[in-house]
Amino acid sequence: MQLAIRNLLPTYFDQSVTQTSEIWGKELLFDKGEMIKIVAPSGSGKSSLMNFLYGMRNEYNGAISYSDKNIRQFSLEELAAHRKDHVSIVFQDLRLFSEQTVRENIEIKRQLNPYHTGEKITEMANRLGIGSKLSSRCSTCSYGEQQRIAIIRSLMQPFDILLLDEPFSHLDEKNSQKAMELMLEEANKRKATIIFADLERIDYFPFTRLYHL
Repeated sequence: MQLAIRNLLPTYFDQSVTQTSEIWGKELLFDKGEMIKIVAPSGSGKSSLMNFLYGMRNEYNGAISYSDKNIRQFSLEELAAHRKDHVSIVFQDLRLFSEQTVRENIEIKRQLNPYHTGEKITEMANRLGIGSKLSSRCSTCSYGEQQRIAIIRSLMQPFDILLLDEPFSHLDEKNSQKAMELMLEEANKRKATIIFADLERIDYFPFTRLYHL
């Protein structure tokens, strides 16, 4: 699946930002399997970009196309199927269900379109150090634990593109590297693209292209 971004700019941004941004106002093509790093200082529209690409928001000028089809032309059913089958995301605000258990939160995504067995949840949780939390409510977990829950949840489905919006903001470097290794393994299995937006460049993400937002 190819992703094309053409002259994209949030409606609430001034046109002048296109003079310095390597994303806003530009024409970009991302092919399947690329590792894209976007360095995005606070206020530059990082979360907006991720939400635009996922189809959660549409307050922008320009176009976003997946395999030559403009995302604005998707029906609600097509958009739901597109997310279920082709694009997964780790939101900055996580969007977990606080009163459900850790396992239930992860299972929600797996049941929509199972890529892994239920046993894989336990394996990944143990690997990221939250295996003992699977039966706990999300509301009892620290923010760093919740980030790992959201990361595992994103890996339960098939995807051609994985969108990451500051996925490690509350993790130390050791846990961040473990989570990154897991995501890279899962992306490689699918020959998928990762688009990783964060405040700074991260050395353990082997990007093929680097952009400044």
